[in-house]
Amino acid sequence: MSQFENLALTTVPNLDNAEVDHELVDVSSKQSVVGLTGETSSVAQRHNSWVNQKSEELRHTLISHKHDRQLVILQDFPDPDALSSAWAYQLIAQQYDIKCDIVYAGTLSHQENIALVKLTSLPAQRWTLQTLKSKDLSSYQGFVLIDNQGTTSGLVPIVQQAGVPLLVVVDHHNIQGDLKSEFLDIRPSVRATATIFTQYLQSGLLSLDGSINQHVKCATALMHGLRSDTNRLMQAQEEDFMAAAYLSRFYDTQLLNAVLQATRSKRVMDVIERSLKNRTVQNNFSIAGVGYLRYDDRDAIPQAADFLVTEENVHTAVVYGIVHDEDDELEVVVGSLRTSKLTLDPDEFIKEAFGQDSSGRFFGGGRTSAGGFEIPMGFLSGSNENSAYAKMKWEVFDTQIKQKLLRLVNPKDNPIHQE
Repeated sequence: MSQFENLALTTVPNLDNAEVDHELVDVSSKQSVVGLTGETSSVAQRHNSWVNQKSEELRHTLISHKHDRQLVILQDFPDPDALSSAWAYQLIAQQYDIKCDIVYAGTLSHQENIALVKLTSLPAQRWTLQTLKSKDLSSYQGFVLIDNQGTTSGLVPIVQQAGVPLLVVVDHHNIQGDLKSEFLDIRPSVRATATIFTQYLQSGLLSLDGSINQHVKCATALMHGLRSDTNRLMQAQEEDFMAAAYLSRFYDTQLLNAVLQATRSKRVMDVIERSLKNRTVQNNFSIAGVGYLRYDDRDAIPQAADFLVTEENVHTAVVYGIVHDEDDELEVVVGSLRTSKLTLDPDEFIKEAFGQDSSGRFFGGGRTSAGGFEIPMGFLSGSNENSAYAKMKWEVFDTQIKQKLLRLVNPKDNPIHQE
């Protein structure tokens, strides 16, 4: 098996490193331009061929599962990229008489995510762990992971224990383990899973029709997902731009503007204010703990990080808090990182700061310019009716999180170790 064929089984090859015939340097500039143009064309052809190959593989997988019922599982707190891509998969699967239920265990609290689901009637539903345990999973012939690889969903272990097989994985994050799936398309070279699904649409798995309302809304959702994960296209790669160009023929600009103009709630503004008040700035890092938050307000944490990173002389912001889930009586330390520093890898930074649990699962990770982490509090979880105890517990966790972060931010001058 060639190196290219081996890569095609897991992730898209890095075509930017394609070999160039260096003998062209010695010939005339005109010949060089022609040669390089031909090389570029060859690279593009190889890439298109690879995309078409993956689309055809997905088509065969769907054909082999005609009339099935599938569970499409998103990360616990899905973003626009995950939501829109799952919807695109559902519409594609419908062409093969496959019924899909799109589910997530957490909640939608970011105002844009709520607006996206409401304004487009995006068919995603929340299943808590208790809800899932009450479901008859034998009615599902398989499950699908979109924009995740199972490490960020509390639903996956329960579904696996029920014996439901993994059929499809489509994601743009780095490979996070040995996944056994009938179809696998993981491409860290693109910035959004919405880009991958747009390429599936372009290849003919589903022909978008501007006269069909559902298609227009899905295209709008995909555009929002792509825009969101590429930081308003500022971090987009060529494939992402091409996908956006294709979607521009179908999406509803007024609908997208309505999603983007969703207002922040007072509770979100309160969390941002708290982060500003509590922040510690060292070596251009702004670190802030915001205390206890309701489950429905957890998306205020990344919004606070977005705000803090805009401060002068700050290139990286980390905001965290203790999120309480009233349904399951659980508490989790949730944090978000935002950075404008090109040499800082959020994925490496968070994994080095917080490590992994006893099963080898990292407490967090990231992508270009952004990252996040979740640390379960285990038996320390619970309602804090005693305000003095609640304050003491927060101070312990706040100090520990700061210590782990400042160890990397300023290892030679960590104020927490100073007496």
